[in-house]
Amino acid sequence: MKTGTIIFLVVLAIIAVALVALYFLGKKAQKKQDEQKELMEANKQTVSMLVIDKKRIKLKDSGLPQIVINEAPKLMRGTKLPIVKAKVGPQILSLISDEKIFDSIPVKKEVKAVVSGIYILDVKGLHGKAEKAPGKKPGFFKRLSAAIQEKGGAKPVK
Repeated sequence: MKTGTIIFLVVLAIIAVALVALYFLGKKAQKKQDEQKELMEANKQTVSMLVIDKKRIKLKDSGLPQIVINEAPKLMRGTKLPIVKAKVGPQILSLISDEKIFDSIPVKKEVKAVVSGIYILDVKGLHGKAEKAPGKKPGFFKRLSAAIQEKGGAKPVK
């Protein structure tokens, strides 16, 4: 056999081993996440809170208790998390929001939230449904293509 073929087979074997390892690690992580979700569902409670502020900030700058920061993995400490500062009863707390509902949390309004520990799972308005935050402003090219389409210039690309 030629050396090129041998190198190709070795690289192919390494890639196959890596894919198998990633499959099993992903399966293990999924199982762990399912267990954590079950635990959070078991410990959830509904509280009324006044949302003071919400931001995406780094864990170490979030104002969360030091024990939470120490228990977080090292890589997680530098990532930005959706943090909500809210007044729950007489206390002002920093809470971590679920990424899916972070944009729908109204600021400077009182809401009923489903909370599990320091994690906000769901938010409902105090009177009915919480209003959605306005969407992102369209980018330059989307605005430009919309303006061209309004004038009847180019046909939309699908």
